[in-house]
This record gives sequence, C-alpha cells and structure tokens, in this order.
Amino acid sequence: MEKRQIQDTELWVSPFGLGTADAGVGWKEEETDRIIGSYLELGGNVVDTAHVYSDWVPPEISRSERIIGDWLAKSKKRNEIVLVTKGGHPSMLGENPDMHQSRMRREDMIKDLDGSLIKLRTDHIDLYFYHRDDPGIPVEETIEVMEEFVKQGKIRYYGCSNWTPRRMAEADRYCKEKGCRGFTADQMLFNYGTEYMNPMADDTLCTMDDEMYAYHKANSRNLAMPYMGIASGFFHSYEKKGADAVKESPYYTEKNMQRIKRLEMLKEKYNANTTQILLGFFTVQDFYCLPLYGTGKPERMKEAADAFSIAFERKDFLEL
Repeated sequence: MEKRQIQDTELWVSPFGLGTADAGVGWKEEETDRIIGSYLELGGNVVDTAHVYSDWVPPEISRSERIIGDWLAKSKKRNEIVLVTKGGHPSMLGENPDMHQSRMRREDMIKDLDGSLIKLRTDHIDLYFYHRDDPGIPVEETIEVMEEFVKQGKIRYYGCSNWTPRRMAEADRYCKEKGCRGFTADQMLFNYGTEYMNPMADDTLCTMDDEMYAYHKANSRNLAMPYMGIASGFFHSYEKKGADAVKESPYYTEKNMQRIKRLEMLKEKYNANTTQILLGFFTVQDFYCLPLYGTGKPERMKEAADAFSIAFERKDFLEL
C-alpha cells in the first residue's frame, strides 16, 4: 500500500489504519504479532488504540494499550508505526456508564496520557486525540493542553474525536492566531451506511453529516479518520444471516436495504467482496479519508489492503 503524507506534518500514513479495540477480546492476545505483523507486511503503519479500550470487559483496564505496548517491546518495531491513541473518554467501568460525564479537564488528560505512555511502553505518541469533547471547556484551554504535551515531547501531533464542525472551526481559528499546527486529524462515525442510519444509542458520537462533510472538504489539514469503517459488520451480517440478524441495528433502515442491493451490484462490477466495497467508499470522497479497520484474521487484512488498489468510480457511490 502506498503511503501518503498528512499535510504539514512529518507523518506518512497508509490508506487505512488498524483498529485495535478488540485486542485481547475479539482476538486473542497471543495472536497480536501475527495480526499486526501481517498488517505491516502489507504496507500498513497506522496502529490505533485508546486508553479506554476495552475497559467495558472486566477485569483489566486499558487492555488494548497494554497488549500493543507488549508487542512494541517484543517486536522492536516502534519506529515502523504511526502510533495513535486517545484520552479524555468518560469512564466505562461499572454498570451503565454515564457517557455525558466529562473527563476532559487538564488533569484528566495528563492522567490518561501518562497512563498511555506507560501502557504502550513508549516515550511519545505520534498522534494523540481528545476522545470526546466538552463544549463547557473553552476551546483555547483544550488546545493549550495539547500544545503543552507537544512541548514536553510526549506527543508529536494531536487530533480530536467526536467533535462538532463548529468546535473544530473554533479550534482552527485559535490555532491560526497562535501560530500552532492545531488538529491534525478528526475521528468520526462515517461509512457506507451512516447517511441513512437511525440515531446511535450513544449520542456523544459525532457522525459525518452534511455540515461536517463541508468542513472537511474545506479543511484538508484536518485529516478525516473515520471509525466503524465497515458499519460494525452490518452489511456482512445481512449477507451471511439475512434480515433477522440485523433488525436491531441502527443501520437497519429502508434506505440501507436499498444500499445492500447496490452493494451486490458493485461487488459484481469490481469482482470485489463486501469489505472491499465498503472501504472503496472512502476512496471516492471529496477529501482524503483514512478509515480505521479492525480484524483478528490476517486473510481479511489482505482483502482490506487490496481494496485500495481497485479503481473505484465516484459515480457508483454518488448514484446511491
């Protein structure tokens, strides 16, 4: 896979990032070297985790970071990857976590970042994200916290996840006034099925709506890094098990049923599988996207990588 430089940075990144929320849960810890190794062999280099992954599965907290850190220590391949992690997420411990309980104050971010550095066994993070936003905190304060981390050498660049276009624009203006780089990337919910999906149960997630799409089209310095790139397996589950298997999914709408039919046509046209069409969707947007994709099966990693060598036509997705 051919790497591309993120604008105004020293980071060269592969077409998709390896999501690791399932490390030690969806795939066994002992498979880590085989999974990340196959990703690197295919030309991938963006490994994405978060301090909160996967606290919702007791008893271990920050499991994903710890597993990635163990792999980094054993493999000695820290310099081969762009290491991405996130802090400031509401606590996921206990029953019914409150997703609206802000953890974005300076002291929260210091605690999370220092914890991430320990778990990941590294002295710096290449790209560090605010995992959520708190509109009650002035954007100037949030930026200064990240700038402090940069000056300390703990992070190289920073980004945001689940921020509204308005708040990102506020941050952009402040950074321009201060003469600092500002947000390098933005993670949001975006995929082949988001346009017509029902609202997610977690309303703190930000989706790529028309306003956000216009923001990214006009702001190429803030790389769009979509998560849930293959719609949480919705289209795959429908394909394998039928409608009854996905009726409870927020993606189960009349419009997305129509998209399933279109998906089948595109698979035939490009001699591609479902994963490749879903990832191909990102290659025809008005701005560069670096989707995140997680799998515990190396053969699926190869399928994902091959998607970026297919010359998808924009009109196929515009006609949806």
